[in-house]
Amino acid sequence: MTAKLVMIGNGMAGAKLLDELTRTQHRYDITVFGNEPYGNYNRIMLSPLLAGEKTLNEIMIHDRSWYEDNGITLHAGYDEAIVKIDRIKKCVITKNGEVTPYDRLVIATGSNPFMLPIDGAYLEGVMSFRDIHDVENMIRLASQHKKAVVIGAGLLGLEAAMGLCNRGMDVTVVHNSDIPLNRQLDQEAGKLLKQALETKGLHFKMQASTQSIKGNGRVEKVCFADGSELEADLVIMAIGIRPNIQLAQDCGLYCQNGIVVSDTLQTYDPSIYALGECIEHRGETFGLVAPLYDQATVLANHLSEHGVAQFQTLPTATKLKVTGINLFSVGNFLGTPESEYLYYRHSQQGIYKKIVIENNKIIGVVLYGDTQEGPFYHELLDAQTDIQSIRPYLMFGKALCQAQNNAMNQRAKHSEVAA
Repeated sequence: MTAKLVMIGNGMAGAKLLDELTRTQHRYDITVFGNEPYGNYNRIMLSPLLAGEKTLNEIMIHDRSWYEDNGITLHAGYDEAIVKIDRIKKCVITKNGEVTPYDRLVIATGSNPFMLPIDGAYLEGVMSFRDIHDVENMIRLASQHKKAVVIGAGLLGLEAAMGLCNRGMDVTVVHNSDIPLNRQLDQEAGKLLKQALETKGLHFKMQASTQSIKGNGRVEKVCFADGSELEADLVIMAIGIRPNIQLAQDCGLYCQNGIVVSDTLQTYDPSIYALGECIEHRGETFGLVAPLYDQATVLANHLSEHGVAQFQTLPTATKLKVTGINLFSVGNFLGTPESEYLYYRHSQQGIYKKIVIENNKIIGVVLYGDTQEGPFYHELLDAQTDIQSIRPYLMFGKALCQAQNNAMNQRAKHSEVAA
């Protein structure tokens, strides 16, 4: 008998789950509900879409025909959004009153942007940067206005700022730290990044505390705790996300910061699973795509009954999608009192590399300007490889490290023969 699998949410985590399921001999009649009136698109590519480097068609992962071709029923659009989960009757209910039963339910509702709770936060021209609707509004306003303020110098904020800058706006990035990407970069790399972005046309107001946004109906200026002000026709808040757990809370599922799930992405209701930015697993929530895809692979394995796979949180690398800027960071790049550090600097080329080591194992890496060896260092970090024998060659990359290992193995073989 075919079981009914319903998924709430049509984002990247959900799309990856569908990809994995369609590659298996699954036993489900699948129905998907999404709030946006599209198939599935690559949210990571919103920045290139804003910058004019990609079109909407180019960032689509699954168009509507893909769902039809794979026998998946897609309900996409505001009126198709799920407003209630009935765990007793095992069904979901849409905004327009449609009822759909399930045997297994997957909640993949993603996250909501965090908006500063300050005066003027909901004036016209103040918005987040989370979906295609936001991008369309930003493109429209960029063609009509001149000055933009982006609050937040994280990955999303910097990408939004450069996208607006590329569309001809005068953009100032406001941040509460003294360097951009302060959660992903150390001081030295952060300063290099700030200088590079300034040469591309961005302005920065650092170590700033936003107090209010003022305007008559629509935004006119942003006010700060030090008494200074910035004129603004458009304000983008990119200061973080919060797991979207309202549906789960309303139906009584156990939630903390996110929907609490097991290693197989199962909630406290054995018929209901969750994955993506809406979940909490072993005390952690998630905002980058790599762990979301890992979750989807584990859940597809579990739903397809292909043995036991378990989700484990591993360090995720950071990359910035701004043309001409290469950076990479992963793990504990600040280190501890017991850490040792390897550095490489080339000021003329704008290259900075830092590898953090403890007990002959890499625990963190920051690369700026030359990120070619990032995947190699990430691999060593994830595997907790003992790097003692290749430590002198680490900065020179994978090829030289492998050559050193091969030479050591050859010497060992010769020693055995001689003995």
